[in-house]
Amino acid sequence: MIDRSRLARLLARERDAFRAAHPRSARAHDAARTLIGGVPMTWMAKWATGFPMYLDGARGARVTDIDGHEYIDFCLGDTAAMAGHSPEPVVAAVTRRFAQRGGSTAMLPTEEAADVGAELARRFGVPRWSFALTATDANRWAIRILRAVTGRPRILVNSWCYHGTVDESLIVVGPDGRPASRAGNVGAPCDVTLTSRVAEFNDLAGLERELAHGDVAAVLMEPALTNIGIVLPEPGYLDGVRRLTREHGTYLVNDETHTFSAGPGGATRLWGLEPDVVTIGKAIGGGIPVGAYGLSEPVYAALAGRADLDLIDTGGVGGTLAGNALSIAATRATLHEVLTDAAFAGMVEVATVFASGIEELIHRYSLPWSVSRLGARVEYRFATPAPRTGGESAAAADPELEDLLHAYLANRGVLLTPFHNMALMCPQTTVEDVSRHHEVFDEALAELAS
Repeated sequence: MIDRSRLARLLARERDAFRAAHPRSARAHDAARTLIGGVPMTWMAKWATGFPMYLDGARGARVTDIDGHEYIDFCLGDTAAMAGHSPEPVVAAVTRRFAQRGGSTAMLPTEEAADVGAELARRFGVPRWSFALTATDANRWAIRILRAVTGRPRILVNSWCYHGTVDESLIVVGPDGRPASRAGNVGAPCDVTLTSRVAEFNDLAGLERELAHGDVAAVLMEPALTNIGIVLPEPGYLDGVRRLTREHGTYLVNDETHTFSAGPGGATRLWGLEPDVVTIGKAIGGGIPVGAYGLSEPVYAALAGRADLDLIDTGGVGGTLAGNALSIAATRATLHEVLTDAAFAGMVEVATVFASGIEELIHRYSLPWSVSRLGARVEYRFATPAPRTGGESAAAADPELEDLLHAYLANRGVLLTPFHNMALMCPQTTVEDVSRHHEVFDEALAELAS
């Protein structure tokens, strides 16, 4: 329904306009020859504008670049800043720990850590916690623990899932229905089909077929897919996953790193789920790097009884900076003072307004698109009905159309997550911010349709 030549012309125009309006960012990017891809971390090259704007500052739901442009930020660091940029309680906690008291990392625990563990236990329902610096590491360490306690070698994930850069997760259901390495998998240590099994999200028959091999230590899953576009669970699916994993003696890991947007205890608490392990990262640190994994009492008991496992030196679980005093202080402040029950209620309310407004615009322009919402997270999709599996979601992608919408919005002061059409609300996001997004989105659709 979209004129592709018009789309290409509009995208070229928007990229030209972005370069003209961002001379300092352009110079900074062109000069960054010592950096791979011209950026400090390669994912930062994903922006649809041809090169990224360079950060000057950020507060709440606003980002300012070095060319002096201010943006309404619905990207929020791809979830890492879901608490808003530099929330005051976190700034105060980090300042107390780092500047006033000193000692960000001393290979010594702080009393605050137990408090953070108790709060995570209250929210997610698993009682024993340990810390990492990223959700990727939390997932890696959980996988190693569950392989150890089960004696089973494989991990099962959903096709097109997102668990950071965990090797075992880079597997998809191929076009022929067989497992295959995800395209572009960099330097895989071995064929991922040797370490992993895969089933489509919302496919209980496929999950049961893979679990029947009897070699799966754990199912590592997001309660809703997020990074391939939001794919929500169908009624009964998550209950079926829990039933099948128990029947086959397989542990269940809920990765709540992105689905934390569902509410104060993520999808686990919102939907009354009973995982054996919960992993999480990004948002809980309020902008300071942190990850965590929590174990149920039975998993902890099985682990604690294994004297042959080296958990306090270099047995493959842990890291020198993990659980450091600075990240713990930031996490405590975020959980107790920023991402509270009341804050989530406001974020979800604003996200609901965002979703309903997008649905109205899609209907007005008679577009075969859909909208999915997971708490404070909203995504518009180039398919209707909304995809029900990761494979369907990947097939619905339209990179050129996505780039146009992202560049168009950025040139008018609105940022979305560069990897997909995701908009996330933080405690400072307002209905007025949402209205501005919809105003610009409407303009973009009108130009595409004219």
